[in-house]
Amino acid sequence: MSETRTPPRWLKPMNKVFVTLQRSGLKLGGMHVLTIVGRRSGKPRATPISVMDFEGERYVVGGFPGADWVKNARAAGEGTLSCGRRREQVKLVELSVEEARPVLRAFPVITPSGVSIMKDAGVVNSDSPDEFEALAGICAVFRFV
Repeated sequence: MSETRTPPRWLKPMNKVFVTLQRSGLKLGGMHVLTIVGRRSGKPRATPISVMDFEGERYVVGGFPGADWVKNARAAGEGTLSCGRRREQVKLVELSVEEARPVLRAFPVITPSGVSIMKDAGVVNSDSPDEFEALAGICAVFRFV
């Protein structure tokens, strides 16, 4: 794994575009928008995410260690998940390192769109399931309930 663990420069502007398109009612493949109250500001913060269906449950992987949305999710424990015009209140439960391993191992197969972003940021070097499994304890994994 590379030492560079910062999101690509284009990610923040693209996230704003995705959020705007989603709010206008467009569905963008597997992209959803997760809105969580900011832990400091108290204001709603929207982040595009890829929801991963795995073994009958829905998950989201925090693609960057230390991401603000992950910190907000830990603090709030709940949010609103949107896809197009559909909105759903969700609770987020962070998985332990051991619980996260099989989810992370399946991530590059089930959610290949997230792999390229994580590679661009230097979080991973390849789409190897072993490399993703090794992110347990580094990148947060949440289950939606």
